[in-house]
Amino acid sequence: MKKLLLITLLLSSYLFGAMNVQTASKSELMGIAGIGEKKADAIIKYRKKHRLKSADDLINVPGIGENIINNVKKGVKSKNQAKQMNKKGSKGGMKNKASQKKQQKKQQMKQQKKKSSAKKQNKKMNKKKAQKQKQSMKKNTKKMKKASKKKSKKQTKKK
Repeated sequence: MKKLLLITLLLSSYLFGAMNVQTASKSELMGIAGIGEKKADAIIKYRKKHRLKSADDLINVPGIGENIINNVKKGVKSKNQAKQMNKKGSKGGMKNKASQKKQQKKQQMKQQKKKSSAKKQNKKMNKKKAQKQKQSMKKNTKKMKKASKKKSKKQTKKK
């Protein structure tokens, strides 16, 4: 009786798209778009050590990304079905695009901050160099004045 109940639960979840990633077999996992033999093995290996409470926990499995997680959630069985879901503008796809745009903006902001800080450092260095050059020029002009005074004194003494 328990086996019959378990089988009906598995079949109903398989037919209606919801998949229990904790109990799914390798062949069931491979039926999802984007999951091949290696990724199915990685999921099985991961769930031996960690409990998968939902499809979102798959993000911790190496090689599994947001698209595959969305396919698992929606029960997408083929690449064509996955493409159709993306064309329809599923909410998950929109969230991914929005989060990608946010990440891109953050990266651009970081790059701009790095550039501006580099520019500031260059300006400081250039100011320091200019100050050193001015100081050395002043010293040189003082030395030259002293030298010219000595020469003029020597010449006046000779006369």
